[in-house]
Amino acid sequence: MFGKILIANRGEIAMRVVRACRTLGIRTVAIHSDVDATAPHVRFADEAVCVGPADPRRSYLNIPQIIAAAEITGADAVHPGYGFLSENAEFAELCRRCGLTFIGPTPEAMRLWGDKVRAREAAKRFGLPLLPGTTVLRDAEDAAVQAARIGYPVILKAAGGGGGRGMRVVRDDSEIRRSFETATSEAQAGFKNPDVYLEKFVEEPRHIELQVLGDGHGHIFTFGERECSLQRRHQKIIEEAPSPVMTPEKRAELSEVCAHALLETGYTSLGTLEFLMDERGNLYFMEMNTRVQVEHPVTELVTGIDLVENQIRAAAGQALSLPSGRALGLRGHALECRINAEDPRTFVPWPGLITEYLPPGGGGVRVDSGVYGGFRVPNNYDPMLAKVITHGATRAEAIARMRCALDEFVIGGIRTNIPLHQALLRDPDVVAGKMSTRTIERLRF
Repeated sequence: MFGKILIANRGEIAMRVVRACRTLGIRTVAIHSDVDATAPHVRFADEAVCVGPADPRRSYLNIPQIIAAAEITGADAVHPGYGFLSENAEFAELCRRCGLTFIGPTPEAMRLWGDKVRAREAAKRFGLPLLPGTTVLRDAEDAAVQAARIGYPVILKAAGGGGGRGMRVVRDDSEIRRSFETATSEAQAGFKNPDVYLEKFVEEPRHIELQVLGDGHGHIFTFGERECSLQRRHQKIIEEAPSPVMTPEKRAELSEVCAHALLETGYTSLGTLEFLMDERGNLYFMEMNTRVQVEHPVTELVTGIDLVENQIRAAAGQALSLPSGRALGLRGHALECRINAEDPRTFVPWPGLITEYLPPGGGGVRVDSGVYGGFRVPNNYDPMLAKVITHGATRAEAIARMRCALDEFVIGGIRTNIPLHQALLRDPDVVAGKMSTRTIERLRF
């Protein structure tokens, strides 16, 4: 097992890794920017190193500074969390060259599964269902020809990343060329990779994802699916496990085909395969995230498996023995609400001083947080402050506990999106489990 891990991240995910390391008896090193000097992950790590100013390009994305911090503190490994450098194959490769274990998949696996076009090709090779689509488009004219072949509406997607950047829905030929130029510009700015491709666009899809973990000893574990349909502009808002519309038979079938594909490509570490489900219940592979997901706690609560702890064990070379696939017994239902510092109606970020902070508690309630009362939320990073996760014997019980938890959650001095969550959990379609990725567009509160 590692003696010391450097955590190349901030906020609640950095605290999550600190806790997992403490459980395993591993010392931790927190990196931070100057505006995060008083953040919880800095306080609770065993050591801390400032790697630059607030601008993430000069701190949390500053690879030379992060590698130097690991070497100076004698860290054995680097945990990237999610976001920032978590899916950067060059960073993972540099860690390896410097004698540091990157707690994630190999650079080769990241290049295969992290590139959406290559991932589609691999998925097709191993029998995962795919929407009609293309490889990387040459230019705007190629985009127009391919869109006409597939049939409108289509969606342009960045090959090198996600989160809504480099993504454009196109409904007719008059939009395709302009949308291609916009998408490539966004892809270049967001991922330093202008490549985009096309897929057939599903009007009212559900977003379903499958959690996996490989241990490097010939084992691929699958831990069931999550429902992530409640999202705005491709950014998830509420997640849950299991999905209200998945059957045990469909779950087992999906788990087996995904496990086979990942085993054949030598995948190790945590990963998530994402799918769209159309109105008829058909699933289509969309992409893979080669890292721990924001929403991993809902899977932890319904499986009883600590995903981050086992990710670290796998990175240290241990062979894991975990229930998986058909042998996995899901326990009840879990929901997660992402609490962001933003106006709940306009979604404008709302940084500032948190004057009061009182998180909820009680049975079946978990809060993963990266802030406290008196902490000043900077305007340089993602606005997520915390995640509220609830667990119940049934979906109805998990929703009831979440409503109580949101009512109890006090965050003073700034605006948050808690009212949005409260409105969603009162919406009849959401309560009935009949949501799609467009549900929030229609919400009025």
